[in-house]
Amino acid sequence: MIAAQRAPRRPQPLNALHWSTMPALPTSWFTLGLALCAALPPLLMLLLALWPQREAGPGTPDRPRLWRRFRRVCTLALLLALGQLLLIVLQPLLAPQAAAEFKVLSQPWMQTSLLSATLALLVQLLGTVIAAFSSRYLEGEARQGRYAAALAGVLAAVHLLLLADHWLPLILAWALVGVVLERLLCFYASRPFARLAAHKKRLADRLADVLLLAAAGLAWQAVGSGSFEALRQALQAGALNESLSLQLSAVLLVLAVMLRSALLPVHGWLIQVMEAPTPVSALLHAGVVNLGGVVLVRFAPLLEQAPLARGLLVVAGLATALLAGLVMLTRISIKVRLAWSTVAQMGFMLMECGLGLYTLAALHLIGHSLYKAHAFLSASEAVREARLRALRPSPRASAASLWLAPLLSVALVAGLALALQPAAWPWWWSGVLALAWAPMLWWSDRESALTRLVAALPMLAALALAALLLHGLPLGLQDRPFEALGPLVLAGMAGLYLGLALLQRRPEGLSGWRRWSYAGFYLDEIYTRLTLRLWPTRWTPAQAPHWRGASTSLATRQP
Repeated sequence: MIAAQRAPRRPQPLNALHWSTMPALPTSWFTLGLALCAALPPLLMLLLALWPQREAGPGTPDRPRLWRRFRRVCTLALLLALGQLLLIVLQPLLAPQAAAEFKVLSQPWMQTSLLSATLALLVQLLGTVIAAFSSRYLEGEARQGRYAAALAGVLAAVHLLLLADHWLPLILAWALVGVVLERLLCFYASRPFARLAAHKKRLADRLADVLLLAAAGLAWQAVGSGSFEALRQALQAGALNESLSLQLSAVLLVLAVMLRSALLPVHGWLIQVMEAPTPVSALLHAGVVNLGGVVLVRFAPLLEQAPLARGLLVVAGLATALLAGLVMLTRISIKVRLAWSTVAQMGFMLMECGLGLYTLAALHLIGHSLYKAHAFLSASEAVREARLRALRPSPRASAASLWLAPLLSVALVAGLALALQPAAWPWWWSGVLALAWAPMLWWSDRESALTRLVAALPMLAALALAALLLHGLPLGLQDRPFEALGPLVLAGMAGLYLGLALLQRRPEGLSGWRRWSYAGFYLDEIYTRLTLRLWPTRWTPAQAPHWRGASTSLATRQP
């Protein structure tokens, strides 16, 4: 009797894959090897940077040679990351005979996916650009070798975090990112506020490490393994509905991410790192601070069944986005405004994760990284543009445009969403996007409304189309909208729009609120005092007596 041969299964399209049902594309040894190779060049660069340098002159190390080596190694890592991404994209399209050559194995500690490979390529691209900028920015500075070593260490740790498929390497890699980044933040050790920012971040990181360890212990006890694959299988079996440990683990994970992502009220260190070199600010704002969104997307199946954790993310993220957005409007310094913008964007991104809009959160992460890297590395141009705008202050928006702009924006965004992709996102998210983009349609009493609308409506339509098209990219993620809190987010955005409208027409009525906003609502002062009380340290240089006195009475005690 001849056994019936089973027909070969037709591979699913890439956009139908979801890592809660399939661990983000099965990983072959070759694919995982490429991913590990992309993390090895930064480690090699770390060793080269610490290696004694040949003297180029009397007492002057050969730093140009160091940075040439750094750029070459970064380019190699960039090519390896690109090869990893191409292999993952092309693997489902290979013929069955060619695909069989790749031995697919389940790795308990590491995994690679389309999203993680894309983020690895993004991180290495930013690292290469920042390294090239640093070689010019730090020309003539001492301790460039240590700077290059710390930069390489951050890139290597981020790569390992993107590969982690187990609690232990995830916690270790994230802790290593914070420890090595502290060396970059304190590159100018004589600057007191740089030392204070590093100390405040150190406390937030250690608290986050404790919370992550507790979350890992609870999940490990409930599942019986620290592997994320075992956690996914347990969640598919409905273990979260019966386990209080997993619910608590999700809450602790969310709290740890909030501490790492500089949400209010622990945001102050992100503002004060402006004392660090500009490329360090670009690295922090464009890459490191976004890791919280990466971790939340990785734990999407856990969040989907933990409403308390999701609610905490939405409320904290919405409050941070609204308050930080208002503070940003009151600041004059370009870099400080960019820093407050990052705080607001982190709140918005974590809010998207809490709402279950994981695809939008991933796209937001990528877009924010590219924008902030460009904004910080071109800060000098931004200063010149700000001075030009100050010479030609923009007139106030007309009263008719303030109420007509949101109506037109909502009609345009909702109409395009319903016409092109009805299931792209919930109805209330169309309202959130429309209110965020509505100020583009404002016109003043000095210009024609028709001229403004003819110029602005196509730009708004292009933004909506770009969001819809990018949302359809096959990132392997599946959204789980949190319908219960969607109207709350829409109401929060409506309140923010109302505040902006009042600032246009009745700025004198918000003078008291403006003073509180300029002070950051005094949240950082409270957190600073608490930090220095819980973990006293000397954050002022001992050789600068003029800093001593009342301004340092909070922090001059040794632990």
